[in-house]
Amino acid sequence: MTGLTYKDSGVDIEAKDKFTTDIYQQLRRTFGPRVIENPGGFGGLFSLNYNSKLFAKKYRHPVLVASTDGVGTKLKIAFMMNKHDTIGVDLVAMCVNDILVLGAEPLFFLDYMASSKMLPKKMKEVLRGIAIGCCEAGCSLLGGETPEMPGFYHEGEYDLAGFAVGVVEKKKIINGDEISSGDIVIGLNSSGLHSNGFSLVRKVLFEKAKLDVNSKIESINGTIGDELLKPTKIYVKPIRNLLRHYKLKKVVKGMAHITGGGLIDNIPRILPQGCSVRINKGTWPVPKIFEVIQETGNIDESEMYHVLNMGIGMVLIVPKYFASSIIKKLKRMKEGAFIIGKVVKGNKKVEIV
Repeated sequence: MTGLTYKDSGVDIEAKDKFTTDIYQQLRRTFGPRVIENPGGFGGLFSLNYNSKLFAKKYRHPVLVASTDGVGTKLKIAFMMNKHDTIGVDLVAMCVNDILVLGAEPLFFLDYMASSKMLPKKMKEVLRGIAIGCCEAGCSLLGGETPEMPGFYHEGEYDLAGFAVGVVEKKKIINGDEISSGDIVIGLNSSGLHSNGFSLVRKVLFEKAKLDVNSKIESINGTIGDELLKPTKIYVKPIRNLLRHYKLKKVVKGMAHITGGGLIDNIPRILPQGCSVRINKGTWPVPKIFEVIQETGNIDESEMYHVLNMGIGMVLIVPKYFASSIIKKLKRMKEGAFIIGKVVKGNKKVEIV
């Protein structure tokens, strides 16, 4: 009588080993000169400073910045559509945008992709998106983990988490301390819903309105599923280019990544005592999907601004003197940027008027 094996319990070590070997080329396409290759190792190796003929990177007082996040119930949309090649971009974006707001350069990324049983085809699609996101953010996909946990997840589904590490010179950390009344608030376009608020979105569109991912609405190009799966925008390149342009002047006083909590909850995280922000509606284009959700769900406008990004994925707070030149530079980089409000005296609140 043959004894039980790990495979009998639902964990296929050979399949996992083959998957790990197959995906290594996806990782390599994200490697820069600071990655020290260590295939099959227990950890990834990354050199903070380096020299080469074409490039050199040296930090005087480096401060590491780290972030971790997931994509929430947006995963449900990927499952409903059986489309998994963009959700990895979301995962990277949610992490690298968070460390970017401190002025940091993203260095490397790690992913965690768990399932009850290995799903090689789906997982390779997810990983392709993660690699695309890392290339867009200029960071290396240094490694990851793909645990099999039989009976823990629904069949055919998986869960995702991401981890990003970046670096910033200590004297160039952007934390909002220098924000003052009279400063200007610049908003950068989102690509749509990004990766938050999907519990509300699914309840409105799929439960209340009885739509599905293949439904079409006149005001939106493509299907509902296509619209909801638009990947979260990665702001690393335009903002890093902007910061490099003003390398002798600290013209960006604060930045906020607009995720769960919307403009109302995220901007106060960078405001010093004595400061509030007044946002002027109508100063930027709001994608139609937000209007569809609000009207279909009969949702109060205040709730919309409290839950969703409403078309603004990143906020910069800058001195009034530099606002117009910053807008011009961002637009030259094909980045939708708008003056959406200003800093006023107050107690760390955001008012939408």
